[in-house]
Amino acid sequence: MYRVWNFVTNYSLLLIFGALIALIWANIDGHSYHAFVEFVLIDDFIIGHPHADDHGHIHRTLTLHYLVNDVLMAFFFAIAAKEVWEAVILKNGSLRGKKAATPLVATLGGMVGPISVYLGLAAVLGSDVYDAVARGWAIPTATDIAFSYLVGRIVFGAGHPAVRFLLLLAIADDAAGLIILAVFYPSGELAPVWLLLSVFAALGAYGLFNWLPRRLDRGNQARPNSTWVRQKLSFWPYLVAGCLSWYGFQESGLHPALGLLPVVPAIPHADRAFGIFSAAETHLTDLLNQIEHALKHPVEIILFFFGLMNAGVEFSAIAAPTWLVLAGLLIGKPIGILFFGWLAAGPLRLGLPAGMRTIDLFVIGCVAAIGFTVSLFIASVAFDGGPVQDAAKMGALFSFAAALISILAGRMTRVEKRPA
Repeated sequence: MYRVWNFVTNYSLLLIFGALIALIWANIDGHSYHAFVEFVLIDDFIIGHPHADDHGHIHRTLTLHYLVNDVLMAFFFAIAAKEVWEAVILKNGSLRGKKAATPLVATLGGMVGPISVYLGLAAVLGSDVYDAVARGWAIPTATDIAFSYLVGRIVFGAGHPAVRFLLLLAIADDAAGLIILAVFYPSGELAPVWLLLSVFAALGAYGLFNWLPRRLDRGNQARPNSTWVRQKLSFWPYLVAGCLSWYGFQESGLHPALGLLPVVPAIPHADRAFGIFSAAETHLTDLLNQIEHALKHPVEIILFFFGLMNAGVEFSAIAAPTWLVLAGLLIGKPIGILFFGWLAAGPLRLGLPAGMRTIDLFVIGCVAAIGFTVSLFIASVAFDGGPVQDAAKMGALFSFAAALISILAGRMTRVEKRPA
């Protein structure tokens, strides 16, 4: 039994609400909106946007936008990393074994297709357009896991094997998106030596507060050391490690919103994964799941402010990047997932889940074209503030059109809905 609607209401409705407020505000009074977004909280601080003064010295300014996008969104990406980590490493993880082979290949298609369409059309529009928008190639590769999963259930029904296929694809897409953000979108000049701080913080937390207590408890079913660490110290060692890791990411030039990722694997976790949206996850008492449960309401509020900080785009900003992002998502995603999924299921003989047709891959691609959250985030880091960024953000927002296209595609391909 999957708790999809609860997940969507928890993590997405406030996000939509914030985005709608931002859109209305920006189109009524753009000046006051942007003044609010760039409001300076602390000038000349240890965290924030870097600036060089007249003497070449770097100082940082903490703005409201930086606080939300670079600091608080780290908790959102930590939750995404937690789901990916469990899917890959734990027993019965959804991205382990042959069952994940075809979805993983289809995920590759869901990235190659959008990139090819985005850059290909940009090249057709001319070198000036291509040079202006090329850095945004990753924007249409994203899939909003919550909205896509909800639409997938509407199109296929809760019991259709295509829904689980879509979920595996979306989790793999999240993993790829995290890698893309880390590798291709640094937030400043790279200084890799600072990553040692992140590595040592994660290893130190794991060694002292996870591995060592379990080592001392070997052969003792009462597990006194592990229990003491869990009850007395709780999440605090990992919070300290997370702060150090985040700072290491900021100083290294990698996007600091990914700064908590190295610490996630260090936290004590369950022996097996039940999968995202599974009701069983709510009953797990390991520290990693406890932290996720504790972050639920704070992340809801963070996503509201993320929508508020990033979706304030004037409708007059609609331009070539808008259509390129939409084309990458609405054309590239379905074609890429269909072709690569067919390649995996047919020529590579990896097969499809029982009861799933090849044409269902195309419908899955339409559903996965809902980019929204991560597409919006990538647009905000791919381009500097200005017309190109605004136009690309509008494309991410308009990707909600994929929901209607998916329902239409399901009917045209005669998808047989299956209840749970």
